[in-house]
Amino acid sequence: MPGADGHDAREERSMAGEFDEIRGRLEAIAEELADLAIARLRESIDAGGHELPVDEKRLTRARRAVEKAIHLLDEPDDRDA
Repeated sequence: MPGADGHDAREERSMAGEFDEIRGRLEAIAEELADLAIARLRESIDAGGHELPVDEKRLTRARRAVEKAIHLLDEPDDRDA
């Protein structure tokens, strides 16, 4: 039965479950990006490089963006505010 705001509690739980699944996939992607960035750093160090590899910076920015998306999905629904 819809609540006072017109939304069914089952619908909200279903959406929360979908967010959990997406959040889990995003967490795995963030971990992959971090691993790739570390690998690039190691490769650079092993090659005697003294500067950060360009793609490591891009990987780190991408990881931060994914982590931001994870955080956004953790926030309470706007209807709860």
